[in-house]
Amino acid sequence: MPSSSWLTSKWPINSITHKPRTLFDCIADVPLPESHTTSLTKQFLEAFTHYQALGLAHGDIKPKNLLFDEANILKLSDFDSAEWFGEGRTMRDVVSTPYYVAPEVIMGRDYDEKVDIWSCGVILYTMLSGIPPFYGDSTVEIFEVVLMANLRIPSTIFRSASVQAKDLLRKMICRDPSRCIFAHHALRHPWILSTAHLS
Repeated sequence: MPSSSWLTSKWPINSITHKPRTLFDCIADVPLPESHTTSLTKQFLEAFTHYQALGLAHGDIKPKNLLFDEANILKLSDFDSAEWFGEGRTMRDVVSTPYYVAPEVIMGRDYDEKVDIWSCGVILYTMLSGIPPFYGDSTVEIFEVVLMANLRIPSTIFRSASVQAKDLLRKMICRDPSRCIFAHHALRHPWILSTAHLS
């Protein structure tokens, strides 16, 4: 794991002394407007693209690790589980938080930076709907539904979500990691680019 001081100097992660507001504080049980969701998703995808280009996987992406600074910009924190994956190297340690963990991590398989994209997709789903895509009454139950990876986007919950938002969700939450979109490709998805155009 890289040293925390090096990460602090290189990446947009939290270095605020007081208790910051997290993304979790904004999305607990309440869906966000799609325009706001797009902007937030773009911010953390930019952070992912930056550190993944350097060969690093975070390993524990979740709303509580995405913090707002004084300028209301999202910062990524807690690199305790981060690992290098460059030059074809894969990882196997079981890390991450149940709601956001990718299936290959639970199965104990080798994995790479795509596990962060899965977690990002789960966060995106939660921001749009107010609920996680995979849930249960215990960690075991959550793991069971994550392993099934039966992604449902019911129209009753996503009635106001655009077709492009749903398309990106399906590209991020893929049981087969080889079909999962890369962070830098996600940043060029039409849904993300629509926000850049509006700004």
